Amino acid sequence: MAKIKLAIVGLGKIARDQHLPSLAASDDFELVGVASPHNALDGVPSFEDLASLLDAVTAIDAVSLCTTPQVRYEIARLALERGLHVLLEKPPGATVSEVVALAELAKARKVALFASWHSRHAAAVEPARAWLAARQIRSVTVNWKEDVRVWHPGQAWIWKAGGLGVFDPGINALSILTRILPYPLLLQSAELRFPSNCQTPIAATLEFRGATRMELDFLHPGPPCWDIDVDTEAGRLSLSKGGSEMRLNNEPMSVPHRREYPGLYARFADLVRRGSTDVDTAPLQLVADAFLSGQRVEVAPFVEP
Repeated sequence: MAKIKLAIVGLGKIARDQHLPSLAASDDFELVGVASPHNALDGVPSFEDLASLLDAVTAIDAVSLCTTPQVRYEIARLALERGLHVLLEKPPGATVSEVVALAELAKARKVALFASWHSRHAAAVEPARAWLAARQIRSVTVNWKEDVRVWHPGQAWIWKAGGLGVFDPGINALSILTRILPYPLLLQSAELRFPSNCQTPIAATLEFRGATRMELDFLHPGPPCWDIDVDTEAGRLSLSKGGSEMRLNNEPMSVPHRREYPGLYARFADLVRRGSTDVDTAPLQLVADAFLSGQRVEVAPFVEP
């Protein structure tokens, strides 16, 4: 089967750390171009924007958009209108409405659109979903904490409107929860802590119906804490390390070997060959709900080291 000719738009940290290695190891894709205003890739045709790339390299089937969310809609719309299949790095857009509009356009053009949630491809997510499907859930506790100065050094976009702040990592937890829980999450209350010099929060506490509580912190010292605990009538299920490890009643469980971004690209390849869409806006909708109804608390300014 012929490889899918793909271009990357936005050659930043996530593209270099995750997308490029996954594409290099893939039997489904061939990287044929890069569009990025500030970066180029040796040995691959590189241009400042997608329009210039498409004018110069006509043999492109799909694009993977790794830009900041604030600019993603216009780029995705251009690609879809040109008949290209599109993968959207998370979060899929700056607003829910943008993503819904892109999904409608993709269906009208009969091309694939994948709103990718990479954390859903972590090794323990599907085993956890299967185990919880037949259980009575009593409570859920999420602690999702990391140091922005380690994971997003110098990335000012994350503190601007649309950049999500602490919800940039926090939406990964929401993508897992909305996959493994056998019922919809409904936000009950939220406290969002905004540095006085930022437009997005640096920490948050969220309460959902059904005894579900989430703590988010973007100034967490030391190793990251990406943990979800679900108490049921049959005991406690725990996911750690972003969904890659699973325990039942504190006993480690064996899970299939699975890496997030290779799994993500395998899913995208399937969607491309079927011309289908996979666009779940639930995690982004919950973030929007938090911004809409959460209490805002001002905290000390954020200072980049």
